[in-house]
Amino acid sequence: MPIVLWHGMGDTCCFPFSLGGVKKFLETEINVHVKSIEIGNSITEDFKSGYLIHPNEQVEMVCSDLSKDSKLKDGFNAIGFSQGGQFLRALVQRCPSLRINNLITLGGQHQGVFGLPNCPSLSSRTCERFRQLLNYAAYTDFMQNFLVQATYWHDPLNENKYKTSSTFLADINNELFVNKTYVDNLQSLNKFVMVQFNNDSIVQPVQSQWFGYYKPGQDKEIQTLQESDIFIEDRLGLKKMDEQNKLVFLECEGNHLQFTKEWFRANLFSYLM
Repeated sequence: MPIVLWHGMGDTCCFPFSLGGVKKFLETEINVHVKSIEIGNSITEDFKSGYLIHPNEQVEMVCSDLSKDSKLKDGFNAIGFSQGGQFLRALVQRCPSLRINNLITLGGQHQGVFGLPNCPSLSSRTCERFRQLLNYAAYTDFMQNFLVQATYWHDPLNENKYKTSSTFLADINNELFVNKTYVDNLQSLNKFVMVQFNNDSIVQPVQSQWFGYYKPGQDKEIQTLQESDIFIEDRLGLKKMDEQNKLVFLECEGNHLQFTKEWFRANLFSYLM
């Protein structure tokens, strides 16, 4: 079965030292067609998309592109890296024309982030500027339309503002309204595999990679997915998926997206065969 990859912030589809290398590794080891999603018409445009093209627009573009790919018509497995994880989940929920078998997210931010400790591929000054903008203006119309990371900024100190102002994450997490189509489409997956990097210095909090997050009203104590309203009220169908053994929680000792080929083989190949 073919494999589709979606890169994260500060990366592109095809750098040989990142997703280009992963693509080659999978093609060689599993001997399948691998498509690495590229947004725009060049590597430069693809890189910028990770910061400046709204996820809603990206998901719509990718839905159209993949739906036309004859090599994917009989279904495929999908792997999302960092923010590419929640983008691929949005694709599952919003693009029923695609037949996605297993969804694997590595270091995804399914409940968002509250903090931006490090920004890959950006200078420290630029990263600090992004942090300042997100801390003070994440939910303004300008920021929600200008900066990708603002669309999954989740302020646990102001849950209502997050739910009413987030233009991406609050929607795909059914925070305000339960979109039954999202629930049905997500449940069409065979397996939803979430990989958490236990020593991650980029995703804050780390537990967002497993759909965990800060308990509302503070930013110290963490609640698991199973303790959250999204699970207890089954707003996204995750409780039902868990009961059906469709949710898989894996962990990797390492920093953000730092895994070995041996770890990848041992833990993920069974979901790609």
